[in-house]
Amino acid sequence: MDVPPRVAVIGAGAAGLAAVKALHDVDVPTVGFEAAEQVGGLWVYGAPDSPAYRTLHLNTSRGRTQFADHPMPTDWPDYPDHRRVAGYLADYANRFGLADTIRLGHTVERVTQHPDGTWTVAASGPTGPVEVTVDAVVVANGHNRVPRLPGPGYPGTCTAEQIHSHDYRGPEQLAGRRVLVVGGGNSAMDIAVDASYAATRTLLSLRRGVWVVPKYLLGRPSDTLNGALARRLPWRLRQRISQTMLSATVGNPARYGLPAPTHGFLQDHPTLSDGLLSRLTHGDVEARPGVAALDGDRVEFTDGRSDSVDLIVWCTGYRVEVPFLDPALLGEGVDTLPLYRHVFHPDAPGLSFVGLMQSTGSAFPLVEAQAKLIAAHLAGRYALPDPERQRAACRAELRAATARWGQRRPAMRVDFDVYLAELARELTAGTRRARSGTASPVGAPR
Repeated sequence: MDVPPRVAVIGAGAAGLAAVKALHDVDVPTVGFEAAEQVGGLWVYGAPDSPAYRTLHLNTSRGRTQFADHPMPTDWPDYPDHRRVAGYLADYANRFGLADTIRLGHTVERVTQHPDGTWTVAASGPTGPVEVTVDAVVVANGHNRVPRLPGPGYPGTCTAEQIHSHDYRGPEQLAGRRVLVVGGGNSAMDIAVDASYAATRTLLSLRRGVWVVPKYLLGRPSDTLNGALARRLPWRLRQRISQTMLSATVGNPARYGLPAPTHGFLQDHPTLSDGLLSRLTHGDVEARPGVAALDGDRVEFTDGRSDSVDLIVWCTGYRVEVPFLDPALLGEGVDTLPLYRHVFHPDAPGLSFVGLMQSTGSAFPLVEAQAKLIAAHLAGRYALPDPERQRAACRAELRAATARWGQRRPAMRVDFDVYLAELARELTAGTRRARSGTASPVGAPR
């Protein structure tokens, strides 16, 4: 293309920053929009819509989390806390001069597609409404912002206080109370451990079993071991090796009173916790099965037991929403949206996504690779296959993902190491397509 397209990037967390940086690297004019007053997204403790809590740390190791273009300091711990991570993202923006591109305090209200292939981004900002017309839009707004509560609700009424993990900030909210934590993800484990030290009693309810992985195995960060295997072995074989290792070093979760997983390891997002299993063995956290009903301050569980509680913390995940896009572009829902390589919308040239995925590992290296793919495309160096080939690839990926992960958001699931290698191969293949003159158009040039 003779004139690079102007691009709008929505969001300035890790995904948005990686996108802006990659576009800068190939000299594509870009404007970024971020609703908060600083960059960093969910890692900025106390920022509006941030789910960060005071005891939050990385659940993937430093070496497997850092951007390739901006390594984390070698004297940091293996699992840095949120303050370090937020500072790291701010340093990333400063080092690469991204601040002047990003309009802070600007909330995108609407993105409109035009027949000529351009897009208008409408936002509200400190000085009033803003509209920008661009040739391409990169959606990088994250998907841990809109809490999802159990639905339909449980039978009965509840007089205990109820909060979602999104509203949890620190152990002082749990002090002196009888706390029930509901959920099996990383935040549920962290909050249950916090409660075990601050609350008078802590219950942890899991509807289904999860594999709980300590942050260290054989003296090394546990995700580095799976990474070493991933470079050599298919996931089914990695699964058997990893489950054997976990059984030998940690034991089955049922040993700790937790439900036994019905799915194999590597068939769901891993749950990492050094503290939970210890607190369970000491009786400071008591395991319960799924919630069956609510009755005043009592919670009834599926095994017939019931307990009185003062506070329920629902660690039940988030809804994936992109409220500023036309619903017609999202089909049945953004979490089922078929995207080519989890990045490009096959039916809307110029619309791409960074970070709309759930990884078995860290997101940072993946969003960095996705951003470089988008930047190469918008600079004319990488060409997409034709839309029908894109759709066929999406269908094949969905079949494989459903076979592995079942119905738990298969369209968003990626295996960290496999996907990172796939993006590298895709960039090479798309570069060959571009050189052969088979580029798919980004949008009509203005």
